[in-house]
Amino acid sequence: METRSYRLRIWRQSARVKGRLVTYEIGDIAIDMSILETLDALNDQLIKKGDDPVAFDSDCREGICGMCGLVIDGIAHGPKQATTTCELRMRHFPSGATITIEPFRAAGFPILKDLAVDRSAFDRIMAAGGYVSINAGSAPDANAIPIGKDVADLAMDAAACIGCGACVAACPNASASLFVGAKVTQLALLPQGQAEADRRASRMVARMDLEGFGACSNHGECEAVCPKEISIKHIAKLRREYFKAVLSS
Repeated sequence: METRSYRLRIWRQSARVKGRLVTYEIGDIAIDMSILETLDALNDQLIKKGDDPVAFDSDCREGICGMCGLVIDGIAHGPKQATTTCELRMRHFPSGATITIEPFRAAGFPILKDLAVDRSAFDRIMAAGGYVSINAGSAPDANAIPIGKDVADLAMDAAACIGCGACVAACPNASASLFVGAKVTQLALLPQGQAEADRRASRMVARMDLEGFGACSNHGECEAVCPKEISIKHIAKLRREYFKAVLSS
């Protein structure tokens, strides 16, 4: 299998300490390896030398969990559209290329170390209203609440959001509106989500503001880098749901 060599410029930083880009040379990288596997190889090299390995987040490595978000050459998740960081293969970079790898940067995503950031703000936004109230017990019959296919498809499109935070990293205002919009939309479209409909959007938006995320100014960068191609139309739906919630309160 073809192998290549690269120059990696990686952001190194400990919490609350000013960081910097550090350059590493690495070779014998198979072109089918992912960018995360390349970081693994680099860490093996650093550990053997007695150096501190690069900290970064990952879990499933299958483009599902949203943990692996990195800014690669200035683009959240890298240059290939509709692709998470863990799915980005080294064949997309020519041999000898210099690749700059940085963490997602936002007030709501404080850096823990190197490329790892704290995205627990998203969890707190979800806890503020991104849920459905149901009685515990056995699962209801699948057809107990008929839902039209067009509505179900729209809800599933919104539910495809994996909460990676690329939208925040790409937005010049570090807004989480696309994430919140997708989570509000998927519940607002379904009958199961109506119990909290009069307060869900207002509570989630309030929490988003409290966490330090900026306001949406319709740049569209969030939609451009989203690995699941979540539409910016969900932000419009969020705004409508927010206004309805405010008027009903």
